[in-house]
Amino acid sequence: MSERSQQQTGRTAAHDSAFLRACRREPVPHTPVWFMRQAGRSLPEYRKVREGIPMLDSCMRPDLVTEITLQPVRRHNVDAAIFYSDIVVPLKAIGIDLDIKPGVGPVVAEPVRTRADLERLRPLDASDVPYVTEAVGQLVGELGATPLIGFAGAPFTLASYLIEGGPSRTYENTKAMMYGAPELWADLVDRLAGITAAFLDVQIRAGASAVQLFDSWAGALAPAEYRDLVMPASAKVFDAVAHHGVPRIHFGVGTGELLGLMGEAGADVVGVDWRVPLDEAARRVGPGKALQGNLDSAVLFAGRAAVETKAQEVLDAASGLEGHVFNLGHGVMPNTDPDALTHLVEYVHERTAR
Repeated sequence: MSERSQQQTGRTAAHDSAFLRACRREPVPHTPVWFMRQAGRSLPEYRKVREGIPMLDSCMRPDLVTEITLQPVRRHNVDAAIFYSDIVVPLKAIGIDLDIKPGVGPVVAEPVRTRADLERLRPLDASDVPYVTEAVGQLVGELGATPLIGFAGAPFTLASYLIEGGPSRTYENTKAMMYGAPELWADLVDRLAGITAAFLDVQIRAGASAVQLFDSWAGALAPAEYRDLVMPASAKVFDAVAHHGVPRIHFGVGTGELLGLMGEAGADVVGVDWRVPLDEAARRVGPGKALQGNLDSAVLFAGRAAVETKAQEVLDAASGLEGHVFNLGHGVMPNTDPDALTHLVEYVHERTAR
């Protein structure tokens, strides 16, 4: 089967799924559910297949990517699969010396802080990530009518890792460049937008039915900073993949003050963390967008009754939305009981059955 035939077959099968219908703000048979980090450390089967395999290595093995992506679909009956990868994979693929340290996160050997450093960021080509194309193709064949969500890190979040050299609480070096070297900053995030768009393009061409842009750390920014110094690069990413016609989701943590701007950047669906109720989020985002979210991940540790109560609050707040995809307000925590997630999916499906 040709690449285009494979892509179209996967899209056609998933087109009328509850998830894609909700993203398009169409009537749904039930509120669709998927979880960020659903394919991950909370599943014993994940820990078993990952044993002894470094994170980035696991992202470059199509057989492993396929198995890990499918695990939560089998176990939880979620309405969409999220491609198993990491936001720094495209940076690694173009030759940036980085690794994901257990308990720390991405660590960059030589931070990007000068114009000379910028030259290390070459464009990404599909030939740099053949394992992504192969894994997505395998997954589309396995998933059938269940859509696959591709994803990438947004320019600001990638830039923060590159500039800081790893995770940061203060983003002091990142903001120093934003304020002190605005032209260098603009060139950096513009180049990262090109890399990110290319990474999403590879996934969509291989058959992904939707994509999510994770601007995980954009909550560190004030609205004016985001609008002037970050939003243009994110908009470039969304514009670059718009012609594919797949839903585009935009998510960040602590971004309650940015929700309207994140929608303006070009997303079809705006992800909301647990801090802002969905009805209020809808007011901030404005009409014409679906929303995704937003149960606090920590609630899953509180017992079944509490989970049902809080999930119902989310559903009640979402009752007037044009489109709603149920998700957590951030990722699944590693110590979460998988059975709590399975029950949550069942609860949302049952409570929202039309």
